Amino acid sequence: MGTRHRVKRRVNMDIRIRSLAVAGLLLLLPGCARLVVYSSADTQVGALDPALLQAHRFAFITPSTITGREEDKQALALAFVSILKERRPDIRLVPLSETLSAINAAGLSERYRDMYDDYRDTGIFRSDILRQVGEVTRSRFLIQLKLAQFEQDSSGRWSMLGFRLVETKRARMRLFFQIWDSMTGRIVWESLHELSVANDTYTERAVTFRDVARRAANDVADLLPGRPPSPPFPEEGG
Repeated sequence: MGTRHRVKRRVNMDIRIRSLAVAGLLLLLPGCARLVVYSSADTQVGALDPALLQAHRFAFITPSTITGREEDKQALALAFVSILKERRPDIRLVPLSETLSAINAAGLSERYRDMYDDYRDTGIFRSDILRQVGEVTRSRFLIQLKLAQFEQDSSGRWSMLGFRLVETKRARMRLFFQIWDSMTGRIVWESLHELSVANDTYTERAVTFRDVARRAANDVADLLPGRPPSPPFPEEGG
């Protein structure tokens, strides 16, 4: 009986020691968490004169996505509108919701759908429909986003006493940003963005689609012609 009590006390003591060790390490972890961002961009500048940025409106049209990410179209457009409005107030933007409302009110929904059916096969938007979209949104330029890749994963990085303390959360994105002239049917500016975001953290928070999309939009704000953008948005998460 005495031996059983001694074993039980020893087990309880081991558990308390491990719990105290983990608690002490958790107090130190906030200083260990880190966010690493790798990004690259290729830009092809066309006929977009910086003066046109202030003279005309820019309307977002429906983004294109890879199979399985169709539900992210709205989130992608919202992230870009939010960042560009904040960092490039010199550009007059029309959000995707306003574009779609104007198209529907003008009875162009079927023609708009046909335009995207052709785009999937050719990578070209029909100029006659582009012109109509520009007219109903009162925007000369139309912004098209194309999501080519988005992946998330995580892996354990630091464990102690059987507890996983730090986990690396990662996300990768590749997307295209294009500006179409609704009057001429030409692409006047485009860029390709590839981002990889890794966060060493002790929390359950993942690197979200919104996090990476906002960083891509931040890169676009830096690259667009015209006046220098306002300072980048504050770091989020951690």
